[in-house]
Amino acid sequence: MPPPDKATVDIVVPVYNEERALPGCLRTLHSRLSRDFPFPWRITVADNASTDATLTVARQLADELPGVAVVHLDRKGRGLALRTVWGASDADIVAYMDVDLSTGLDGLLPLVAPLASGHSDVAIGSRLAPGARTVRGPRREFISRCYNGIIRLTHGVRFTDAQCGFKAARTEVLRPLLQVTRDNAWFFDTELLLLAEHNGLRIHEVPVDWVEDVDTRVDVVSTATDDLRGLWRMARLKASGEARVELPRRPAPAAEHPDAVLAPAPRRGVLSWEVGCFAVIGVFSTLGQALLYWILRGWWSPAFANLVSLLALTVLNTEANRRLTFRHSSARPSRAHLRAGALFVLGYLVTSGAVLLFKHADPGASPAAETAVLTAASVAVTAVRFVALRQAVFRSRP
Repeated sequence: MPPPDKATVDIVVPVYNEERALPGCLRTLHSRLSRDFPFPWRITVADNASTDATLTVARQLADELPGVAVVHLDRKGRGLALRTVWGASDADIVAYMDVDLSTGLDGLLPLVAPLASGHSDVAIGSRLAPGARTVRGPRREFISRCYNGIIRLTHGVRFTDAQCGFKAARTEVLRPLLQVTRDNAWFFDTELLLLAEHNGLRIHEVPVDWVEDVDTRVDVVSTATDDLRGLWRMARLKASGEARVELPRRPAPAAEHPDAVLAPAPRRGVLSWEVGCFAVIGVFSTLGQALLYWILRGWWSPAFANLVSLLALTVLNTEANRRLTFRHSSARPSRAHLRAGALFVLGYLVTSGAVLLFKHADPGASPAAETAVLTAASVAVTAVRFVALRQAVFRSRP
């Protein structure tokens, strides 16, 4: 990256049949950038095969306003437009915003500054982050929160708003991701963010002011269906390992203070984190299994109730450990769950054997007593499981 004050920024405005909204957008954006924006900039209008006079209006505005360029695409699709223009841009930072300017432009400098300094790789505006202020109807608010909740539930992401039309990225880390992205429409934003976080890029969130413009080109039903398909496709891509991209890596964190007292590198909290996190997850898993067993025992035999409760909690436990305890592991999710399945068989045999032996020794024992025996056996299995997960299932990346 060049010095922060010299980083160039290319702001893309994708449009489709926006002859009415485009003049106000470009004149407002151009005025704000000319007056307040400290970085060298360019505005690029990406026309997505508009069928009205959008392209003519865009070219007239480009002749009128310095620093405005126009790119015309013969095919429709916001994702296609962004991939095309961003991939060809010679700027150090690329960004985009919606033509309706629903997102307040006060957020533009906070969006770009962390990228120009090199602190972050991708920056997104968020309508759901603390401090954000939005003016929109309850229907769109509900849909947005549900969709972002589904992303967090299915992919375990940390960002809060995948689809706010206000994003930026450093070009050098973005280009490899663009080679993997496939969506040409509205899911492109989510796909790009999932790839960025999956590959360890630092994502900066900016709480924004956002005012809904009801003159939208989005078909909510078809977009929601496409988004759900996209989430499933990305889950398979990540599970297969094909979502891994070769990217420029940041240097390892280093202390700024010259006299800082540091632990030897191999001991820097890695094992203590793994043990502590595994223990916390294990406690909740054990309690969850005991509760589920106690509920199921009212209908099923001890062995079958234990099988179902252990299977359900093992899957959740493995995924939690993959995302938290061994978060630096290079193991593929599918392979990790497969190997953990072997530990599941061991755990099932040991815990079921303990419950059945106890039931044989004391046929009149209550479900609560069986649950206590099951819990004790699960604790023993958990200790063995930690060692096996650490040594055989998950391996830390170099």
